[in-house]
Amino acid sequence: MAVVTGESLKSELEMFDIACQDDTILDKMVEQCICNRIQADEMVLEWVAYSTTKNGLKLTTDTLEYFEHEVLNKKNKSKQSFKKEETHNRTRDIHSLQDLIKAEEEEENLLDAYSTPAKGSQKRALTTPEHPHSKRSAAQLTSPGLLLSPASFSPSSTPSQKYSQRGAKGEVVVSFGVVQGTRWAGRKESGAGVQLELLEGPEDSLRCSYKYMFQRLRDVRNVLTEKIEELGEGLKAHFNIEEFSPVSLPAQDSITVLGQVCCDSNGKLNAHSVLLEAGPEQGGQQIPVDLSELKNYSLFPGQVVVMEGMNTTGRKLMASKLYEGVPLPFLTSEVKMEMNEEPLNVLVACGPYTPSDSLTFDPLLDLINVIVRDRPDVCLLLGPFLDSKHEQLEKAQVTETFEAIFSRCVESIVDGTQSVGCRLVFVPSQRDIHHHFIYPQPPFSLPSLSKDQAQRVTLVPDPCTLLIDGVTFGLTSTDILFHMGAEEISCGTGTDRFSRILKHMLTQRSYYPLYPPVEEVNMDYEKYQSFGQMPLTPDVLVIPSELRYFVKNVVGCVCVNPGRLTKGQVGGTYGRLLIQRSAASDDGTRASPCLAAQVVKI
Repeated sequence: MAVVTGESLKSELEMFDIACQDDTILDKMVEQCICNRIQADEMVLEWVAYSTTKNGLKLTTDTLEYFEHEVLNKKNKSKQSFKKEETHNRTRDIHSLQDLIKAEEEEENLLDAYSTPAKGSQKRALTTPEHPHSKRSAAQLTSPGLLLSPASFSPSSTPSQKYSQRGAKGEVVVSFGVVQGTRWAGRKESGAGVQLELLEGPEDSLRCSYKYMFQRLRDVRNVLTEKIEELGEGLKAHFNIEEFSPVSLPAQDSITVLGQVCCDSNGKLNAHSVLLEAGPEQGGQQIPVDLSELKNYSLFPGQVVVMEGMNTTGRKLMASKLYEGVPLPFLTSEVKMEMNEEPLNVLVACGPYTPSDSLTFDPLLDLINVIVRDRPDVCLLLGPFLDSKHEQLEKAQVTETFEAIFSRCVESIVDGTQSVGCRLVFVPSQRDIHHHFIYPQPPFSLPSLSKDQAQRVTLVPDPCTLLIDGVTFGLTSTDILFHMGAEEISCGTGTDRFSRILKHMLTQRSYYPLYPPVEEVNMDYEKYQSFGQMPLTPDVLVIPSELRYFVKNVVGCVCVNPGRLTKGQVGGTYGRLLIQRSAASDDGTRASPCLAAQVVKI
């Protein structure tokens, strides 16, 4: 059923030369259309027929009350009696009964949400419990809260009580860098002078066809082999290794081997199940590894490493030394910093944008208010926007398509931040129910955006690397921290698990170095080879996760987990960064950014 608006009713009335400039009359007609589940053209035809029999009755709120009582209510009753009679005559098989129960529940929920006023009642605007606004105002898009009114796309629109009663709003839970006295606000002309570029280049697109589930094992093997060889060359040059030995060749002297860590079974990796799988140049075989002589190590499946040790029988490698990967260099920026240049303010938030017990977008509306208050230059918004794990979406308790609800969500963000003028970057998630759930993930498609709106919006894939005013950002919405944290094993490292995993990502030069991936990640390895690798070490790495929020400096890269905007039924956190690019040094090295960061409760 198409959405009825005041404009559509006004257009239909003009076809019969009925002029109506009173918004209250149009609001009343919109309400009657929704309550009686009729379209704008049918509503106007019914009114014309009714007013003609009453000698040209004038269109007012009072006459609409009589019209509803005499025409619409009777028509609705006749529809219900017809449905009951049809139901009585229908064959009572199990499928028809289930369809009937579902249809009746939907109709009851809808009628409960939009109750018909009694005769003689005072004019009232159509409201929802949390946003009392009229549908005509929603049609004019005057506020993001109107677009996201859940009553328009969900029969059960009760707001989350736990979210509305949350405490510690605006509390800073993590700080990084020099934040004392920092002014957390954007530039005077927010977003206007920000240079934003996707480093993969516009000519490379993820919108072309995929081969997931049609990939040949040979092609997957080739991708993994190239990764081993590429990282092996970097390790060989960095540690001055002369050559790699075959992993299965017996030798009485210490040898150096290159390979990929894997597990000897389908279970979780442990210290006694580690295998090293070599590339074709080193024999392409797997060999068990004894880690008992290693004082410290951190390993996970898919990790490319160099090991030194003894293999006297050719059947087991007794490892004595482990060489981990080397990160890529940072971007050498040629942009010269002006002395009076204002810092760049970036806001980072990750979905879900609704509580788990309601489809109300109250957390998103609160985030829009934060954006309007702080006026950041760039907002990095990561999915899921429509979470596939949400109970109401799993049960299909919505009355609109997922794409339509998502379009409303984006339009509300764009319209709500129009006064700020900030740049908006949208990153999809594997959990977005309306989007392609494959990795690497193509960017969203938003054909409904106007030309002016599209100028502020940048749609990027997951993962991606952005260059914002000379500062590189690595972004991924896939919870690689959670996935690798469940698989990594370590001994004697002395560092926290988050830092180890982040270092693995940077030294393995990949946004998803885990192999095999977890079951929920549908990997396309040909696309992964082109779009899942890091082209450089980013200055800032944004990796949202279900795990606890943090901001850490790992091998020179500032890694930010802003948390999620909602955690179950309660509010979550978002991140904000203030970046001041430093002047380039005399030796021509990169202009490293000075950065302050915070994680704040919504």
